Amino acid sequence: MICRFRLAFLALSLAACIWSSSASAEIKLPAVIGSEMVLQQGARLPIWGWAEEGETVTVSIAGQAVSGKAGDDGRWQVTLGKLDATPVDKPLEMTIKDSTGDSIRLKNILVGEVWVCSGQSNMEMGVGAAKNGQAEIAAANHPGIRLFWVPKVRARDPAQDVAAADWDVCSPKALGSGGWGGFSAVSYFFGRDLHKELKVPVGLIFSAWSGTTAEEWTSRQALAVEPSLKSLVGQYEVSSLYNGMIAPLIPFAIRGAVWYQGEANVGRGAQYQVLLPTMIRNWRNDWAEGDFPFGIVQIAPFFYGGDGTAEAEVWEAQLKTVQSVPNTGIALTMDIGDLNEIHPEDKQDVGHRLALWALAKVHNRPIIYSGPIYKSMAIEGQKIRIAFDHVGAGLVSRDGKALTEFMIAGADKKFLPATAEIDGQSVIVVSDAVTNPVAVRFAFGGTAQPNLANKEGLPAAPFRTDP
Repeated sequence: MICRFRLAFLALSLAACIWSSSASAEIKLPAVIGSEMVLQQGARLPIWGWAEEGETVTVSIAGQAVSGKAGDDGRWQVTLGKLDATPVDKPLEMTIKDSTGDSIRLKNILVGEVWVCSGQSNMEMGVGAAKNGQAEIAAANHPGIRLFWVPKVRARDPAQDVAAADWDVCSPKALGSGGWGGFSAVSYFFGRDLHKELKVPVGLIFSAWSGTTAEEWTSRQALAVEPSLKSLVGQYEVSSLYNGMIAPLIPFAIRGAVWYQGEANVGRGAQYQVLLPTMIRNWRNDWAEGDFPFGIVQIAPFFYGGDGTAEAEVWEAQLKTVQSVPNTGIALTMDIGDLNEIHPEDKQDVGHRLALWALAKVHNRPIIYSGPIYKSMAIEGQKIRIAFDHVGAGLVSRDGKALTEFMIAGADKKFLPATAEIDGQSVIVVSDAVTNPVAVRFAFGGTAQPNLANKEGLPAAPFRTDP
């Protein structure tokens, strides 16, 4: 690991030397700005790069021409005005030139929706490893979807660019191999649904690394201002993925981000309640695009060992983040996990549920986008009534059997299995063994695979009513 880390630093140092030695010879652009890219519709568009110090650089596209001057470090930046979405068969071209006559011409550019897709292994997992992977790859001819794959690299400080990366038109070849290492399945299925429903181009920036923690994707400055997270700052590799795989993308204009991570933080659920919102705030502050949409995938049920509460506390942290941080959403996965496989194959439903959230909350489509989420409780004698948000057309048991994974407790907080029945828009929970109930827990354990859902087929979120 240490050797890999040092090699990454060396690669970034060499890249810095290349920029320095060639800055006077030609204009250079970051990898994320190139032919086949998608620009975010309806947004001001930062375009940047490097040139000789003091050189004036002009960027032209769709009738706009904006100029900027390279600073002492050779970096220049301009901001283009808003562009409307383009038809796939009417791409744009961009020209970047300086006063010496040096120029770059970028071709086949589309304007639509751009999303960053990040996290750990369940986000990294390729289309070929997903359910029906080979058939999905074979059918993946979508000229209106563009893919940008950020190489894995760690950095001690925020990097200026990533190496050996380009935008590709979505095709079976661009998705990569039929195994684990192809383009992110969750990213692709999410983008495919958006492209189909919105009928505009979609750009997917895939930046993920298996086995990584949220603190590795968060800057040291952001961690340092949170008292409960300061202890993380000095740890090896903390912030290294933010520096190497997120910072180089900023300030490329995006619609938002989707995030599938948390498995590596199981066992630190209380800390994750602070860490995840901190990371989101960090990205938003550095992108300076306001509170852009941020979608979170609930980690799927899996047997981590013990009584399962460690995973349940991460579920709780993810849900609390969505309930407390503006413009966030969650894709629930309680029905599509595999207790014996930490990487469940059904990534289609994960992408679809993220897309439902984006369509509903970002694009104002009148659709049900979430399964039932705990709202409130009321004690009614020996019973407790649980009310939910997002009941849709009504609550149901997915398999038609009695509701599962409900527990109830009295003042002693000893939770016992309970009977639960749907009553209109709520669920009544009761146990003969608990005469004076005070709290309910639902699916609050890593091996829980409950059957409560809404009629739209979206599963209920786990919860506990006790602190």
